Amino acid sequence: MAAPPDLVARIGLLLRAVSAHEPDGATTTQISDTSGLARPTTHRLLTSLAGQGLVQRVSETGWWQLGPELHFLGRSAAARYDVTHLAHPVVRKLAIDTGESAFYSVRRGDESICLIREDGAFPLRSHVLDLGSRFPLGVASAGLVILAFLSGAERDDYLHRADLTAEFGSEHSAEKLRHRLDTTRAAGFATNPGLIVEGSWGMAAAVFDPDDVPVGALSLTGVADRFSEGRRPELGALLLTGAHALSTRLAQRHQPS
Repeated sequence: MAAPPDLVARIGLLLRAVSAHEPDGATTTQISDTSGLARPTTHRLLTSLAGQGLVQRVSETGWWQLGPELHFLGRSAAARYDVTHLAHPVVRKLAIDTGESAFYSVRRGDESICLIREDGAFPLRSHVLDLGSRFPLGVASAGLVILAFLSGAERDDYLHRADLTAEFGSEHSAEKLRHRLDTTRAAGFATNPGLIVEGSWGMAAAVFDPDDVPVGALSLTGVADRFSEGRRPELGALLLTGAHALSTRLAQRHQPS
C-alpha cells in the first residue's frame, strides 16, 4: 500500500534537512530543528531511512548523513536533470571575466539550490553561497531573480504563502520584496545589497527553459566595494550574456537530433 502523502512529505523534509548539514552530518536534534518535525518522529523516520540506505549514521559521532542509495538514485536521474556540464563553461567564464565568485543555482520548488561555484582571481570572497546552499525564493540574488520572472499568479501565490521575515529580517517582507521584484524585472537582473550578510553583495540573471520559464540563475557575489554603482551595469550585462548563452544551450538540448 502506498505511503500516505503526509508521510512522504515528512520524508522529503528530513532528506532535505540532512542535506542542509552535509558534508559533516548532524545530530537527530539538529535535523529535528531544521525540518520542524518532532524529535521522536525524526529519529523513527531516520532509522527507517537508514534501513533503505537513504541515510546513514556515523558510528564515531552518531550524526546522520545522506546515504549511499541516494548516490545511485542520483546517477540514474542525472541524464535527465544534470545540466552542470552545460553550465560549467559559462560559470567559469563569468569568474574569469569579473574576478568574482560565480555560481549556477537551480530552482527546486520554493527554493534555489547552488550547483556550481567558480572563484575568480580577486582574493576577497563572499561565503553566502556554496555548493548545495539552499535559499527560499526571494532570498539572495539567485532566488530573487527566479521569483521575479515567474508568472504573476505564481509570484502572488508564493508571496501569500511565504513568511521570510522570521529568518531573514524585515527587508524580506512581502511589500519590500514586491518592490525589489519590480526593480529586478525592469533591470533584467537582480541585486542583493548585503541583505543576508552585511557587506556581501550579489547579482544574478535568470536562466530560462524553452518555454521561457525561469529554471535557474547565474550569479556573482563579492564584497560591496566590488559592486559599486558604476560597475553594476557592466556586471549585469555580463550576467545577462551568460544567462542567454546557457538558456540557448538548454533549449538546444531539448531539440530533436
